[in-house]
Amino acid sequence: NGGGGHGDCEELQRTGKFFGGLIKDIKRKAPFFASDFYDAFNIQALSAILFIYLATVTNAITFGGLLGDATENMQGVLESFLGTAVTGAVFCLFAGQPLTILSSTGPVLVFERLLFNFSKDNGFDYMEFRLWIGLWSAFLCLILVATDASFLVQYFTRFTEEGFSSLISFIFIYDAFKKMIKLADYYPINSHFKVNDITLYSCTCEPPDPVNSSLINEMVTSSLSWLDEMHNDTIEWSSLTKKECLKFGGTLLGNNCKYVPDITLMSCILFLGTYTCSMALKKFKTSRYFPTTARKLISDFAIIISILIFCGIDALVGVDTPKLLVPSEFKPTHPDRSWFITPFGGNPWWVYLAAAIPALLVTILIFMDQQITAVIVNRKEHKLKKGAGYHLDLFWVAVLMIICSFMGLPWYVAATVISIAHIDSLKMETETSAPGEQPKFLGVREQRVTGCIVFLLTGISVFMAPILKFIPMPVLYGVFLYMGVASLNGVQFMDRLKLLLMPLKHQPDFIYLRHVPLRRVHLFTFLQALCLALLWVLKSTVAAIIFPVMILALVAVRKGMDYLFSQHDLSFLDDVIPEKDKKKKEDEKKKKKKKG
Repeated sequence: NGGGGHGDCEELQRTGKFFGGLIKDIKRKAPFFASDFYDAFNIQALSAILFIYLATVTNAITFGGLLGDATENMQGVLESFLGTAVTGAVFCLFAGQPLTILSSTGPVLVFERLLFNFSKDNGFDYMEFRLWIGLWSAFLCLILVATDASFLVQYFTRFTEEGFSSLISFIFIYDAFKKMIKLADYYPINSHFKVNDITLYSCTCEPPDPVNSSLINEMVTSSLSWLDEMHNDTIEWSSLTKKECLKFGGTLLGNNCKYVPDITLMSCILFLGTYTCSMALKKFKTSRYFPTTARKLISDFAIIISILIFCGIDALVGVDTPKLLVPSEFKPTHPDRSWFITPFGGNPWWVYLAAAIPALLVTILIFMDQQITAVIVNRKEHKLKKGAGYHLDLFWVAVLMIICSFMGLPWYVAATVISIAHIDSLKMETETSAPGEQPKFLGVREQRVTGCIVFLLTGISVFMAPILKFIPMPVLYGVFLYMGVASLNGVQFMDRLKLLLMPLKHQPDFIYLRHVPLRRVHLFTFLQALCLALLWVLKSTVAAIIFPVMILALVAVRKGMDYLFSQHDLSFLDDVIPEKDKKKKEDEKKKKKKKG
């Protein structure tokens, strides 16, 4: 059929009625609403809350900082925190799939930067213009909900889903290393520091030129309260710290002035240590040590244990590594704006109508990001029992977009990697398994509590700043690296990439290798990798704003593969039936034939 892989999915059947899909979603999810709360009463939920909370806070700070740079602080870190908390909590409480985690995305950031620069160049009120774009986009999303447009998701096959999720995972991995390299630039390694020559190193603070001394004295007098006590006497420049010396116009002289402790090397230990420890403890469930219950507990709390271990090591060593800093005051980042954006008065009347044009692009962006992530979350291999709610999810994304637009907060949509991490942290497996034997996967703990508490904690993080400031950023970058790598587990595309470097006799018994010639498998992998590379290049440029449209192009590429591959080959390489299930069915058929 060359088209979709979700055609048999009840949630994606078009009803032909106005808001028919939304009504069916509500009816489907309503009976489970009570169980969505009491199903969370398990120690595993606590582990998921702490893990996803730290990932969400780090993401909010990172995105808020980038957004502040892009919009001259019209939106910043605090807006990112508040928006994440409000939208996330409401979505997890009322949406069709509460396992999905909302976050801001790269294409949204690119759009905000372009919109801000456009508004600035043309003399428009950015926040008001943005409000109308948000209202138009929310209106268009509601039209998509009313017309059951989410049925188009059935045309997203494994090819599209894995291409998208792999790209986002690679971006997480790349960003984790990028942040560490940036940190190395800020805190250079002392590569030529000789301990034996320590007596030759010095650094002193020299006063500024006499020409500017009156200006400096005036600045110092107004800035340092202790100067009043000294009756404005001459400053002891030699007693100033490095920051004070530079702040008040002094000059640092000496070959030791650029010396910094080996913060970069310590940060690398924390970064790689957190990642390695998390991966090792996550696999502890199949270890030979400790009783089954203890192994399961260690595996569930793997990330939290790793974070605590390396926070302890950081505190013990005492190197001044960069720490997690959250806003300590609850007020808009920019002093000239409030928490409510006035819809009229800042721009000409025609701008309110013209906003519908960029809103169309935002709508495509929101729809594609939201629905592809929803499809990945609702995969059959996750064995979800309470059903999906594609129309209901998009409805709440639209409603929350209206709220965020009026409050001047960032727009939010489903985040692929964090959502997959949320699911992985809630996976249920058999309690009893022999040491070294893989436990049997039972399903996911479907509930609303973990998401709600994560976002409530994000909201009150402003008041938790004194505690959070002890967490080193390299530790959180290690968590980001773990999430990126862990979300690639079980992705067929990654398995096929490994086959390229694997001798024939060492290849695993994958179902598609039984039925499809190896060269055809490699050709399929090559085409998927080529599409991924093109998407990566696109996402790294200003053209990232049309990234969601290019995801649609993946659907077209997959359709074109009907002319390159037989339906027999595609049924194994791009089938949405989980690999294990299909293999199990085939093995059962073989057994029956032997008995017969």
